[in-house]
Amino acid sequence: MLEQDRFKQAEKAIVIGVIGNILLAAIKWIIGVQSNSRALIADAVHSASDVAGSVAVYVGVRAAKRPPDEDHPYGHGKAESIAAIIVAVLLVLVGFEIGRNSVEAFFQPIHVPKTMAIYAVLFSIVIKEIMFRYKYRLGKKIKSDALIINAYDDRSDVFASLATLVGILGAIIGGYLGLDWLVYADPVAGLFVAILILKMAWEFGTEAIHTTLDHVLHEEETTEMRDIVMSVPEVKKVTELHAREHGHYVIVDLKISVDPYMTVEEGHRVGKTVKAKLMEQAHVNNVFVHINPYSEDD
Repeated sequence: MLEQDRFKQAEKAIVIGVIGNILLAAIKWIIGVQSNSRALIADAVHSASDVAGSVAVYVGVRAAKRPPDEDHPYGHGKAESIAAIIVAVLLVLVGFEIGRNSVEAFFQPIHVPKTMAIYAVLFSIVIKEIMFRYKYRLGKKIKSDALIINAYDDRSDVFASLATLVGILGAIIGGYLGLDWLVYADPVAGLFVAILILKMAWEFGTEAIHTTLDHVLHEEETTEMRDIVMSVPEVKKVTELHAREHGHYVIVDLKISVDPYMTVEEGHRVGKTVKAKLMEQAHVNNVFVHINPYSEDD
């Protein structure tokens, strides 16, 4: 896939996500207020945070597609991982705020939610699941950390809405049966949503940080690269191979051993051949090859 096509698809997915989240947040907030559902209002706040998260991802994707320059010779691929970290931080803030509001509800008079809240939640679940599947598949296809974490943000909304649904149903049933304690199922659901958001923020935030800190692929993940290098007849041995993740692409630092009696020109030609073969892999953006003289003692 061409880089330009990759970024166009990512930007399209993010714009769709922003529009969808704005509509969902507005619908859930209005119905949440009208139906007296704290859980639905908490879910609306979560969807609103998704808008800010999607904007952060959009900025990251736009920055990542910029070509290498003098200050960033390895490219701007890590901008996507940084955007993913920003989304994780936003989720943490939203999770704490929803949790605080839900806890406060236990110390205040509470009203039974109206039935209309159920329809709003069911609508949200369907839309969010569709958005998750679309973004996740595209994120895997184009190797975008930011888009994948944004997809899982949508999936967290699905689980959050399911918890919201259970809480609203519990509160309505409690009001119908005269069970006052069951009415508090609504803020309990809001608290569950907060915990779920914090859990997802932690999992995907740590993964994004891991990638940003020059994570290298494990040996079993570079087996194919080693085989490609060894397929060049002049290469006697792969002395060292580090494939560093830079967002959606990889940069390879490589040391190979060749015949010690080769000329400098011949060794240079071998290095260029190795680089060209590795660059044929879609996710390899650049290769730095160091030539060593081969000896039996190596």
